[in-house]
Amino acid sequence: MAERFDVVVIGSGPGGYAAAIRCAQRKASVAVVEKGDVGGTCLNTGCIPSKALLASVHFLTLAKHANLMGLEIGEVKPNWGKMQSRKDAIVVGFRKGVAGLVQSNGIKLYAGRGIVRPGGKVRIEAAGGAQEIEAKKVILATGSAPIEIGAFKFDGKTIISSTEALSLSAIPASMVIIGGGIIGCEMACVYAAVGCKVTIVEALESILPNEDAWVGALMTKELKKIGIESMAGQKVTGVAAGAGRAKVSLAGGTVLEAEKVLVAVGRRAVCDKETVEGLGLAMNGPAIAVNERMETSAAGVYALGDAVGTTYLAHGAFMEAEVAAANACAQREEMKAYHLVPRAVYTFPEVASVGRSEKKCADMGIATYVGKANFRSNGRSVAHNEGIGEVRVIRNTADDAIMGVTMVGATVTEMLGAARALIGSREKITEMCFPHPTVSEVLKEAWEDAFGISLHVPPRR
Repeated sequence: MAERFDVVVIGSGPGGYAAAIRCAQRKASVAVVEKGDVGGTCLNTGCIPSKALLASVHFLTLAKHANLMGLEIGEVKPNWGKMQSRKDAIVVGFRKGVAGLVQSNGIKLYAGRGIVRPGGKVRIEAAGGAQEIEAKKVILATGSAPIEIGAFKFDGKTIISSTEALSLSAIPASMVIIGGGIIGCEMACVYAAVGCKVTIVEALESILPNEDAWVGALMTKELKKIGIESMAGQKVTGVAAGAGRAKVSLAGGTVLEAEKVLVAVGRRAVCDKETVEGLGLAMNGPAIAVNERMETSAAGVYALGDAVGTTYLAHGAFMEAEVAAANACAQREEMKAYHLVPRAVYTFPEVASVGRSEKKCADMGIATYVGKANFRSNGRSVAHNEGIGEVRVIRNTADDAIMGVTMVGATVTEMLGAARALIGSREKITEMCFPHPTVSEVLKEAWEDAFGISLHVPPRR
């Protein structure tokens, strides 16, 4: 007789394991089915390995410029093999940690491909054979994959996705990155720092096109300082690969040559075809359609994370997991306000934002006043030789509520939690005490400037 669970989760990425644990904490019997490595894209081929490499090259960059801090430490150069080994060790450690965390919550972990059928039947296909379990409720957290462009498909050697970019055996002499979004810009920073000649080609008018125009303009300038050329407003018409090199043709006739071509134009939701067809799931293109309770069109089946194509962010999946788990356990909750999911880019410098952008507010007809403060006037930032960038706080002039915060600068991703707390706030700023000297003071200065009362930002004329 098939083993029966209250909830079966398909996928063990951030959304999947979070939903499973939340259900288990509500005393539900839970199983997780994972066809790949525990931890999903984020842990294995996304957030964690990319940040490990970025951390290594950040340290490398600081060491190379130690003279600016009054230090002499001699020649510093990357050891790519050791950087890769360090990255892999971090991933393996966290993978074991997630598996242990899941199991410590009394959740049964199955390895294999999970196919969901009507009536709560879940078939698990693994190398050792197939078995079936049953579920009262099912949560689909099947993740995503890099988008592949039909005109130049991945070959895994010369034309690569972000997955291969994280594990190249050697540093290429040159790389063209197609796509100037988060993945493209972060990988550009990694490879430029270790000596690779990097060119970003972005079809839209600016790199990081989901942010306000000033962000893309500033980042284009700063990335150029570390050897990264950004070609925005340029469409790639073809890529010809051969003999270990590739030629990238642009619409205007320009041809770029490189040892590697990284296609980083985004990710695409993934869901098992048999599950979609068997349950008759309503879809939004490749993504599973859900309502505000993360319910699919099939009764008792929920979906979240990259599989529903909303944020393509691990922390977005965590938020959706809270909602899906609550509803799967008969507690009504709804997913609201996707604009409150923070956006973080771990480039040099970092980019961080939350809430509405200036452009979005304008599109919505919201009259705003934008407070600004820069890092070059911040004592801690200057002391650390990290005076590049600024913070902008967007205030709704109708009711003084804070609509959004956008930051460019060193470690600004660490201030996103505080920035999120400002959204919707009408709290009296002068009663908020920030420690001095800290980088976070730039956030307060921009917040004050949104009301025209900053102490350290000169009055605007």
